[in-house]
Parts: sequence; C-alpha cells; structure tokens
Amino acid sequence: MSQNSALQELLSEIKKKSKVINDALNSLGFGEPKGLYEASFHLIKAGGKRLRPVLTLLSCEAIGRDWKPILPSALAIELIHNFTLIHDDIMDRDEYRRGVPTVHKLFGEATAILAGDTLFAKAFEILSRCEVDAKNLVKAVEIVADVCVKICEGQFMDMEFEKREDVSVEDYLKMVEKKTAVLIACSCSLPAVLYGEEKYVEPLWNFGLNCGIGFQIHDDVLDIIGGEKIGKDWCSDLVEGKKTIVYLKAKELGVEIEIFGKGKASDEKKRKAVEKLRECGAIDFASKMAREFVERGKKYLDVLPDSNAKDILLFLADYLITREY
Repeated sequence: MSQNSALQELLSEIKKKSKVINDALNSLGFGEPKGLYEASFHLIKAGGKRLRPVLTLLSCEAIGRDWKPILPSALAIELIHNFTLIHDDIMDRDEYRRGVPTVHKLFGEATAILAGDTLFAKAFEILSRCEVDAKNLVKAVEIVADVCVKICEGQFMDMEFEKREDVSVEDYLKMVEKKTAVLIACSCSLPAVLYGEEKYVEPLWNFGLNCGIGFQIHDDVLDIIGGEKIGKDWCSDLVEGKKTIVYLKAKELGVEIEIFGKGKASDEKKRKAVEKLRECGAIDFASKMAREFVERGKKYLDVLPDSNAKDILLFLADYLITREY
C-alpha cells in the first residue's frame, strides 16, 4: 500500500469515528426549557474536530476492546470539553468560536454559565451509562472528576499569570498540563480504566498528556499565525495579555510586543507583532517544543500491540501539531 493510500485509509477511519460521535451527540436530544439546551448545545452543533472522543474510541480499539459498551464515556468527554469552552470564552471575553458567535455573546452571560453547568452535570449522567463492571465505572468517575478539578486549577493559573511578571516557561507548561493536557490524557486512558486493562492505563495516559501539551503549544502558535482560519479572534492571546510560551520566549529575548495586554489591536499592528515573533525565533522555539512533546508521547504506545487503531493514534499525534486550525 502506498503512503498516500495509507493516509487516505487513516483519514477515512477518523471520519467514520467522528460520524459515530456526531450521530450519538445528535441523539441526546433537547430538554426543557428549550432556551437552556439551545445554549448548551450551541457549540456542539457548530461542529468541532471531536478529537477527544475519537481518541477514546481509537484507544479502545488499540487495546483490543469493543467501544460500543463504553461509547457514553466518549460523549461525556466531549460534553466536558464543551463545558470548558463555554466558560473559557466568558472569562476571556472571546466573541467567536468555531466560526460562530460564542454562547455568552448569543445567549447572554448568565445563560452561558448555566449552559456550561448543564453540560458538566450531563457528562456524568451519560458516563454512568457505560456497560462495564461497576468497580471500573466508579474508578472512571473518580478520574474524570479529578480531571475536571485539574482543568479548573489550570484555568485559574492561566488567569493568575496575567497579573504576574515572573511567569516562567516551566510555570506555563504546568498550567497547560492541567488546563488542556489532562483531558486528552483522560480521553486516551479511559477505555483501559473502564475495561480494567491496568497495564495500558498509564502508557495511554502519558501518551495523551504529552501529546496534549504539544497540542496546546501548537494552539498558542496558531492563535498568533492562524489568522481567520482558526475560527476565533486572531491574536486574542496577545491582546488579552496571556503569557503563552511564544510570548515568554520573546520576553526572555528582550523583544517587546506592543499589542500585548492592550485589549484590542488593528490587523496591521497584529501583523507587525507576528513579524517580530517570527524574527526573534519565538514561534519556531514553540513549534519545536510542541514536536518534542508529541514525539515523547508517541513512544508510550510501544507497549500496545500493532493494529490499525494504533497507527491512527500515531497519525493523530502528528496531526495535533501540524493542523492549521
């Protein structure tokens, strides 16, 4: 099989998994009051990569198990992810996500808070539907709950960094691990937890954790260089004063970014800032670090038996740091 044919087969499998997730999400249905559920599912209906739940299904196949009895766990992961996005957008005052108005912009801040809370609670209700041993299900619930706490810790650290001048690259990496990477780690390891496959829990967790850090670093790079492709406010991290690894490296090199923390900036000023970050090497530094984390993560899959699912996981790991939006 040629490299191109292999790639097309991998993409086809990912597309099939995404359709399974989307069909299952659409089957959840709306409750009453209608306005609350419209707000809750607004971003889900807008699309998204479904990366996390797809990783759950693939990880399940990679350990030789059937994902159908644990499909609710993949849906729960996606609901938790969207809950974090809704609240994150409120805190960051972002106006667009996935190319559509954010929930708080469209429905109001109070409804958006309730919408996020609804998804959070609904996720645990759905997770409880997994058809596995009760002992394993309890363990899974404990892990998911702990992950949610860590996400909140990471979000708080991210907000706190805006007030501090002494933020280091190490601080940033710890924040990213909690805010973003732990949910991806959970997505990958949850099938092993639910099926009691202890030998695979830690390797899959570490695969997801390292790839998740690389994913977020690349996301921070895309915020700067992605322009309109990313479907949200371009250079929002810079104008909001977020101390991403790109900014921290530029600061370390003594490069001043004029739009940093200004709240808003013209496209022309944004382009000048991006040019500065390119010239000083801060963007290349971040991209290289993202690659290093993903390569480290991929090594943890060596313990898995060879399979098509394992190949797709490795392919997806590379996609995390090569995607353009």
